[in-house]
Amino acid sequence: MDITKYTIDLALKPTTFDAWHVCFAGTAAILAGALILTLFALAMSLTRPKGKKTDESEVKIVEKIVQAEPIVKIVEKIVEVPVERIVEVEKIVERLVQTPAPAPVILKEASADAALQLLYLLQNDARFIDFIKEDMSSHSDEDVGMVARVIHEGCNKVLNDHFSFSHICKENEGDRITLLEGFDAAKVRVTGNIVGKPPFTGTIIHKGWQITDVRLPSTVQGYNASVIAPAEVEL
Repeated sequence: MDITKYTIDLALKPTTFDAWHVCFAGTAAILAGALILTLFALAMSLTRPKGKKTDESEVKIVEKIVQAEPIVKIVEKIVEVPVERIVEVEKIVERLVQTPAPAPVILKEASADAALQLLYLLQNDARFIDFIKEDMSSHSDEDVGMVARVIHEGCNKVLNDHFSFSHICKENEGDRITLLEGFDAAKVRVTGNIVGKPPFTGTIIHKGWQITDVRLPSTVQGYNASVIAPAEVEL
């Protein structure tokens, strides 16, 4: 067998240049370039001195990481109040501002002389204090009733002699009456289920009393009003 016809001549050059040759050449060039860049980067990282500042690309990466953190936003909720409610509140505030403060209560000191004089008259004409201070547990109901009649007559005489009375309500007890707004609370005391504002309609339980005239006797200078009943000594 003649092997000379299978011998390869390395000095020969290709006479054709097809697509496969182009792909092989391009791939070899890309791989060679990548290898060179890799070796260059490795050499730069080994030769970089310690403490070198981070370049701009690294700073940008850090900025992107910081900006990626979630941001909490505070949202203020606006509540709409109806106009009618605002007007109502303004009227209440205006009424509170315009309402004058209540006048201070001035206490008037009562004179004890007139009260002591009345007690003197009741004791003098009706033995009123003797009856009130007496221990009634040792007396029978008949005895108390007889004494009470005498005390009643004497007290009635004192009141008629020194005071004039009239009923506050002209109607009879049990009649229905209507109290209008602004009624005198000092003269009429409202009881029961009090709801809302006047007018009130109710039943007269008591007609009430008021004094229209006072006729207490005059006293001389040096009169000791605290002596209601002087002690009595029989000789």
